Amino acid sequence: MPLSNSVTQFLDKQQLEYQLTAPLDAPIWHDQQLRNNGAARATLLEDSNEKVLAIYPADSLLDLSAVNRLLGREMQAIAPAILDTLYEKHHLSSVPALPGLAGMRTVIEQSLYQRDPLFLDAGSREQMLDLSQISFKTLAKDAISGEISIPISKIEQPTQASDQDIILASVRQFTELRVKERLEETLELPPLPETAQRIIKLRVDPNADISDLANIVETDPNLAAQVVSWAASPYYSAPGKIKSIHDAIVRVLGFDMVLNLALGLALGRNLAMPKDGPFGVTPYWRQSVYMAAAMEGLVTAIPRENRPSFGMAYLSGLLFNFGYLVMSEVFPPYFHKLCRMMEANPHVDHTLAEKHLLGLTRDHIASWLMDLWNMPEEIVFALRYQNEPNCQGEHASYAKLLFVARRLLSQRGLQCGPKLDIPASVFEDLGLDPIKAETTIDNILECSVELENIANHMVPAA
Repeated sequence: MPLSNSVTQFLDKQQLEYQLTAPLDAPIWHDQQLRNNGAARATLLEDSNEKVLAIYPADSLLDLSAVNRLLGREMQAIAPAILDTLYEKHHLSSVPALPGLAGMRTVIEQSLYQRDPLFLDAGSREQMLDLSQISFKTLAKDAISGEISIPISKIEQPTQASDQDIILASVRQFTELRVKERLEETLELPPLPETAQRIIKLRVDPNADISDLANIVETDPNLAAQVVSWAASPYYSAPGKIKSIHDAIVRVLGFDMVLNLALGLALGRNLAMPKDGPFGVTPYWRQSVYMAAAMEGLVTAIPRENRPSFGMAYLSGLLFNFGYLVMSEVFPPYFHKLCRMMEANPHVDHTLAEKHLLGLTRDHIASWLMDLWNMPEEIVFALRYQNEPNCQGEHASYAKLLFVARRLLSQRGLQCGPKLDIPASVFEDLGLDPIKAETTIDNILECSVELENIANHMVPAA
């Protein structure tokens, strides 16, 4: 997308000299390009009185609380639907990081004044603005400046503490904020569902057969209906009508897949869907269905000698965002604040906002809970390290597959994270051809109608 006329007119009116970076020879995602160059990006905020432009480094997290302290207001990010209307009207792909644009009050991260030359998001996916500090300060003469962001590198710094120590430290922090005193009291979670307990026992029973699994699923009418509707979906092209759980297992899905599907659904239904949530993010079950399908497809794309277990990969995809549900129940006083922080920072992964506000991530808490529930080690590891592409260990392939699947889906518009590159080393570690991976995801998205129908059946009735 070329530079918008509204942007060039604004710059020309200011009589400022500027340059545009040359389009890159190789395609690169816009969020990634801005981050790699330490460019300035912008988030459009609002309250009931006005809209405010917040400008900060793309390699940083916008601290919404700091902005509100600076302004003495309660601002939050503008809804994506409104932004889309603005983009269409002004031929933009993002919010230009230009102080005073459209006459809006502007708040700027003060460290940007130390970057020279300074690259800015121009509202175009193809190019950035190259502006001198003199020109930027001229534009920002009426802006408010302060420490309104935190460098991503600072949040991502590794810790030597164990996951349990991280969780306990986070709870102690909340204790000081008058939340709860002990971890056991803080985790007011329902016990592991009876259906899930029976399925977990069945997993380790060498004599288990199709009838045993069918009997467990059939005792839960809602779960049985969901499994049958999954098997009956055109996505699996099953011949004839699916009449029973036994039929779904034998003719369509297979023992291993039904076992993992039933377990994932039982766990997902155990926690209530949060009434609040970051706007613009793909709903929980829709994400889960697409991720499960993506994991299934990516495993197939790996050479047979390197493939991890289909069942474990599928289940990890179905449960990859389980920590989101846990977060909403464990930290209800802070979940609202976390949602607003995520809305203001669509360019970074949710883990950064969670680390900044809570001291731990949904991956920490979900993995810890899965371990308490005696879930398979592969799932515990996959959920914990799914956002750490350099992780090592016996089960690292599951975590890395989740990383690849989520980024590929995000790059194609499924709102479960920013559009960022996938390091070549991750594909190499998995023995996965990047071209085959891309093709696999494209093929899955061609079945979006069928997948959407499956996801709709997963949503609990109101």
